[in-house]
Amino acid sequence: MLGKLARQHDPNVLVGFDHADDAGVYQIAPDAALVQTVDFFTPIVDDPYTFGQIAAANSLSDIYAMGARPLTALALVCFPEKGDLQILERILAGGLSKMMEAGCTIIGGHSIRDDETKFGYSVTGTVNPSRVMKNGGARAGDRLLLTKALGTGVISTAIKKGVAKQPWIEAAVASMTTLNKKASEIVTGEYIPSTGRVGTGVHARPAERSSAPKDAIHALTDITGFGLIGHLHEMLLASENVSAELHASRIPLLDGAIECVRAGYVPGGLKANRDFAECVVDYKKTISDDMKSLLFDPQTSGGLLIAIAKNRAAELVDALNAADVSALEIGDVLPDTKPLISVIT
Repeated sequence: MLGKLARQHDPNVLVGFDHADDAGVYQIAPDAALVQTVDFFTPIVDDPYTFGQIAAANSLSDIYAMGARPLTALALVCFPEKGDLQILERILAGGLSKMMEAGCTIIGGHSIRDDETKFGYSVTGTVNPSRVMKNGGARAGDRLLLTKALGTGVISTAIKKGVAKQPWIEAAVASMTTLNKKASEIVTGEYIPSTGRVGTGVHARPAERSSAPKDAIHALTDITGFGLIGHLHEMLLASENVSAELHASRIPLLDGAIECVRAGYVPGGLKANRDFAECVVDYKKTISDDMKSLLFDPQTSGGLLIAIAKNRAAELVDALNAADVSALEIGDVLPDTKPLISVIT
């Protein structure tokens, strides 16, 4: 539908909707640009406070995927006219807790009456225009890193049906409520691993920022509604003359993800993702149908997908893991071939 609309031409738009990137970027000064995104959805867990946390973490994720720092947020609320306002209060409180963790200030919002509860945020961040991380730019020879396990879509479906086991719920909630803040800061070299100062008293000095291999990171995106294959597809199309190879055995899965697929707890978004993008994927015969499905599983507050020069990948994995961010090498960027994406064992 957006393709049918008249195009606006503004030289200050560094990243617009035509790039299929994670957020829009608008330059406001030689050394400053605004990063803007919006996301909201219906409850995917039973606890209102946890739902608020997940919605906030998910809304913030696109800011982090651009290598930016969130500044302000506007809440978006749809709530039944006769709904229990204590539930809404808990949703808002959960969202606030994650915004505070992110250092992002809620400055307002908008609410409407709706038969179905929906919640999320419009988030504005800031970034130096020269340091914007985009989903395009991957180069042949790069390694692909992933910072969170897959499976939140199928597990959320099992939760809605009341059949999810408690360990599955706990694993999915832990993933969805974890901000991509630390991972993004490590990628951009902004992470300070201590409380901010080294030493005590008059001898205290500012802590050193992490020395991430920024020049070696060529593309960055987060894995959300289009699943791993969908967002990798976007990364490859936004880059030039490249394809990718994924190693199925290296891709991390949440506890219970395989069981949910086998039991048929598959969200409609997974089916839509597979219908849209599977035409560009080739599988080795040994890849199970369950694994194929999870490659398209729509993620909520999923991890970062990073394309980084091969000789610097291990360094970044070590830096992420040292900061308690799970990170694994899951594949490689190749010269342009067909199919666009190959999945091997």
